[in-house]
Amino acid sequence: MTTAQEQVNRILEAYKERTINRVFLVACGGSSALMHPSKYFIDREATTITAEVYNSNEFIYRNPSTLGSDSLVILCSHKGKTPETTEAAKFAKGKGALTVSLMYVETAPLADESDFIVNYSWAPPGQLDAHPEIANYAILYRLTMGLLAVKEGNKKYEKLVQSLDSLSTVLNKAKEQSLENAKAYAQAAKDEPVIYTMASGVNYGIAYSFAICILMEMQWKHSHAIHAGEFFHGPFEVLDKDVPFILLMGLDETRPMEERALKFLKEHGEKLLILDAKDYDMSGIDEEMKGYLAPLLLNFVLRVYAVELAAATGHPLETRRYMFKVPY
Repeated sequence: MTTAQEQVNRILEAYKERTINRVFLVACGGSSALMHPSKYFIDREATTITAEVYNSNEFIYRNPSTLGSDSLVILCSHKGKTPETTEAAKFAKGKGALTVSLMYVETAPLADESDFIVNYSWAPPGQLDAHPEIANYAILYRLTMGLLAVKEGNKKYEKLVQSLDSLSTVLNKAKEQSLENAKAYAQAAKDEPVIYTMASGVNYGIAYSFAICILMEMQWKHSHAIHAGEFFHGPFEVLDKDVPFILLMGLDETRPMEERALKFLKEHGEKLLILDAKDYDMSGIDEEMKGYLAPLLLNFVLRVYAVELAAATGHPLETRRYMFKVPY
């Protein structure tokens, strides 16, 4: 079987053969949340290329006028079976775009509609992937940082590849550090009907994923992902000493917004879970990459909390009411 890195290398070679000035990051749900760190990277680093994140269905309905032969469309579906994402790939190819799709299976409908695929590694929530350096977030970074390396000579790709070699050690340490706190939090929060999550910048997608996939989909708790920059423009009115908030604090340029939110949360709230990337050992990660890789760390820590929360609530993460069970 072709390895994920070999698949990535083939795609990087394909980049060389095409003009690419726009990147469309297209998916649904947790796979859509996956896209936000790479958009942040392109926004920060690119000089000639722009990036946008789209829900798969809206991508088709909105029909961006800039989508064409100079576009790269990167899609993701965990099992490659999401109908909207498969249709989005077909739609993008019909517009002449280069289509690259991520999934953890080898064959799927999405693969049939894509120019290239990458099979990332995957482990259930809370478990450390045996190869986090080729898990979904890491693969997407390889594709987007690799694009800027090929097209603009950006040096971050080399630093990414080197840093990812240390990711397994970083995540193992983070799990050891987080486990007891996660157990305590789960006992404290298991009966809460609503939990809000908040972050900004490169970490916002992680907060969004935890809110909609873990709390809403897998735990049937009311939740909403709040951007830290938007917190003071309406959402802070729901805060009091009885309303739980999770705040993610990263290492990227938007951290001051999270720090501002933290100050207010501490002044007016009590049920707070603060997960700060600064508190974890990221030895082996290049200094210039720590901000970009903090979401991979925080996402894994959140999954440790998710497993403990599911154990405390007695509601397995695999239990669904509608998904895969009724027509929709």
